[in-house]
Amino acid sequence: MKTLNLKNIVWKEGKYYVAQCLNVDVSSFGESKKLALKNLAEALELYFESSRKPKVTEVLRPELVSTSLRYA
Repeated sequence: MKTLNLKNIVWKEGKYYVAQCLNVDVSSFGESKKLALKNLAEALELYFESSRKPKVTEVLRPELVSTSLRYA
């Protein structure tokens, strides 16, 4: 069995927390950070079970960067 070290982020959106994996395009949510991360782990397990050759992007030292944008 292979071990992957994945980088995930969590943020609050309305009344839910959203958890997203930065290495693969998988996310989930829950009513708490803990539940969102638990649901993400389950979603990742399903993703890797069903994918023959998953594309895992290496993420080194992610950084949160704010951007201001004006739009009409």
